[in-house]
Amino acid sequence: MEFNRFFTDFRFTAYRLESLQRYDVSYEKAEFDLFLGGQQRGEFPGIARWIDETVRPARAAGKLLHRVHVVEEPLSDYVRFECAWSYTHTVRAGEDVRLIPVSSGEWPTGMPHYDYWLFDSSILITMHYEEDGTFEAAEIVDDAERIVQANFWRDMAVGRSIPFPAFAEKYDSVF
Repeated sequence: MEFNRFFTDFRFTAYRLESLQRYDVSYEKAEFDLFLGGQQRGEFPGIARWIDETVRPARAAGKLLHRVHVVEEPLSDYVRFECAWSYTHTVRAGEDVRLIPVSSGEWPTGMPHYDYWLFDSSILITMHYEEDGTFEAAEIVDDAERIVQANFWRDMAVGRSIPFPAFAEKYDSVF
């Protein structure tokens, strides 16, 4: 499966539910270390590519690219990094990023505790990660019942979430 093709082939919407408090992504390691060292946002090629190759072209074509991230409070270092070095910039480029803050150890009732992408409300791809946040595999799900369930969860998550700009106003000093 060529996973990246879904980001160019979707016609209307691409939605992501994020559930982890840390993703171990190799292309972010250097920047994450800089963030932990107190440096302000520098050049971040991985996010620049996401914006230039995915977000801006999708928005220019009238497509909606959105995500909801369930984040535990207090925010993990990684979530603070993601907010400051990623979300701030992808939102400016047109991605609709939303967050659901919950207390540490809690989870929103009725929401799954795993990541997935949902393209055009009909293509479901579950994302599998190891405990440390390392990406393991993406799996295309063709079970109609699970696809309908993912749409329900998307609508529930969007309804319960806070748009990133409002979240950032509250937490700006943290990240």
